[in-house]
Order: sequence, then C-alpha cells, then structure tokens
Amino acid sequence: MHILDLARLNFDPSLHRGYRSIQPLEPDLQRAQELLTWCQHLLVVTPTWWSSMPAVLKGFIDRIFLPGFAFKYRPGHLIPEKLLRGRTARLIVTTDSPPLLLRTVMGDSTVKTIAQGVLGFSGFKVKSTRFGILRTSTPRQREAWLAQTARLAQRDHAHARARPPAFTPS
Repeated sequence: MHILDLARLNFDPSLHRGYRSIQPLEPDLQRAQELLTWCQHLLVVTPTWWSSMPAVLKGFIDRIFLPGFAFKYRPGHLIPEKLLRGRTARLIVTTDSPPLLLRTVMGDSTVKTIAQGVLGFSGFKVKSTRFGILRTSTPRQREAWLAQTARLAQRDHAHARARPPAFTPS
C-alpha cells in the first residue's frame, strides 16, 4: 500500500498552457503516475468544498491524468481509449451538508466529477461512499465512519487481489 498526501507533495497545481504544450512533471507527480500505473485499486478520500473538490486535488488531477497516460484520443472515434482500465477505485467524500442534499439538490458534483469524469473516463470502475454531516458529527459517529472505511478497504482489497493484473498504459 502506498499513500499520497497531496498536501505534502511538491508540485505546481496549474496546467499553465492546458494541453497545448508539455509541462514537465515534477518528481512527486512522476511518482504519482508510477503508482497509478502499478495499482490495482485506488482509494481517494476528499472533502467537498463548495460542491466540488479542493483546488489542490483538482490541480493534481489536471497535471497527472494526461492524454497519453490516462486516456488516448483515437482518429475516427468519438470516445477516447481508457488507458487505466482494469483497475478499481473507491471514492470517499466527506461533507458538511447532508449527503442526501448533496445527491439530490446539489447534483453530487464531487462524485460525478471524480468518479465519472476523471477515474471512469480513464478506465477505473468506481464505487463511492459519502460521510456527513461532519460539522455536527459526534466522536462516536466519526469512529463508525472510520470503521466502515476499514471494512470497505478490506473488502475492496480482497476484490482487487482476486482480479487479474491491471492493464498498464503504453
């Protein structure tokens, strides 16, 4: 198991010229791509801020889920090839809003963006879990969420080990 704490990584989260030119990856981002290539199962834990992910996570995604690494455009095809297929992921989202409100009124934008727009687009099969309301939660509730996360991690790990090795991008 490897842990990437985005707050401890040294990288520029801005994709300064979009995909028009190559922006060299810092060593921490090169390592992150190596780990994504290696992994069979990915766990992403993020808070929801203003119905979205924190800026550092968005910058991380922008910088490493690049064409040629996470997906590849193909002439004559509308949908790009998913270069990280064969992997699974669990997305855990924490929120200060009721999860039901997030799903129904706010459109579950954090989950849709990360699970479908990034990981699913790249080939991951994703399951999502939401925990909230954090602001008013009790220590007992937070302990229950941690215990649930541990159970999910064990189950996800067992399923990932039972699958054949993941496809590696070329």
